[in-house]
Amino acid sequence: MKLLIINPGSTSTKLSIYEDERKLAESSYFHDAPELLKYPHVNAQIPFRKRVIDRFAKENHFELSDVDVFVGRGGSAYPCKSGVMEIDDRLYEDTKDAVGGSEHPAKLGVMLAHELAKEYGKKAYTMDPTNVDELIDEARITGIKGVYRNAQAHVLNQKAVARKHCALHGLEYEHCDLIVAHIDGGITVNAHHNGKMIDGNVGSGGDGAFTPTRIGSVPVLPLLDYIDDHGTKQVRDMCSRSGGFVSYFGTSDFKKIYERVKEKDEEASLIYSSMVYQIGKQIGAMAVVLKGHVDAILLTGGLMIYEDICDRIRENCSWIAEVWSYPGELEQEALACEVCKALKGEREILKYQGKPVFEGFSFIEDEKRR
Repeated sequence: MKLLIINPGSTSTKLSIYEDERKLAESSYFHDAPELLKYPHVNAQIPFRKRVIDRFAKENHFELSDVDVFVGRGGSAYPCKSGVMEIDDRLYEDTKDAVGGSEHPAKLGVMLAHELAKEYGKKAYTMDPTNVDELIDEARITGIKGVYRNAQAHVLNQKAVARKHCALHGLEYEHCDLIVAHIDGGITVNAHHNGKMIDGNVGSGGDGAFTPTRIGSVPVLPLLDYIDDHGTKQVRDMCSRSGGFVSYFGTSDFKKIYERVKEKDEEASLIYSSMVYQIGKQIGAMAVVLKGHVDAILLTGGLMIYEDICDRIRENCSWIAEVWSYPGELEQEALACEVCKALKGEREILKYQGKPVFEGFSFIEDEKRR
């Protein structure tokens, strides 16, 4: 059984072809932010990303018609449970329409997998999309009645790395307290308690550390002034595509910025240091969520190939718990292997429910109706 794994990110498209659980080929194609910003909407990137898939197939000498199962990373539909899920028309439409409120490029994985499966008469699946919701109630509340924090993180990689760490150290993920930070074009830091991601920053919602492509948390009053001058659309784009390094330097290419840091460029050094500093602050916040009981801090994502980032975070956070680095992602392997297990009947295949896991607090909603 051949599986094509489709994983669109904010700065890349990662593609793999598997035969059952054996990887045959894998490539990652980098896209600088200005290249993607040519498209007015995330959905408009579909033809561009399809050309990348065609290129991957050609480079690795296989036909898309020979693929048995299309597997895509997901997000942007209604928040859901963790697990393997079949991509049906309802999930496709809700993903396309971003009914979950977030326009993360991971959504394109579901859309591309579904469209290719339809074209070739095959099945399509996703697993652990960015909008898996396992938040505790206290994490949802904001200071505005009726406005709630939502779950938005690199769930797929965070859970895969957490499980790998536990397997390597003789631990059970379902009985551990971990802080996991995914550090790449987007950055999410989450508290994992007994196998659940109970709190964390809203990845592409203007929350947490700023990143190569995102603004992170910004004080509201100056942000309102900025919106008055520049409009809401620009700020929405900056939450997920054109903030952070793109705002300062016009590029999300971390390698270019890091070269400037090594050359002692004052602006690049300050912006880079501030980003890493803010990641540490978010880790500290998650330590409070876990009441100081942290079995390990796990750092993962594409930027962890830069050991300096890990060294700086370790300097700031090792008093909380031991810091471990897992550079890169385990997303491709997790998507392929877990979908294979599901197709063999070794794990459940979930059905998309078409409604969010969390639909508000009844006592607050009742009070609003009164």
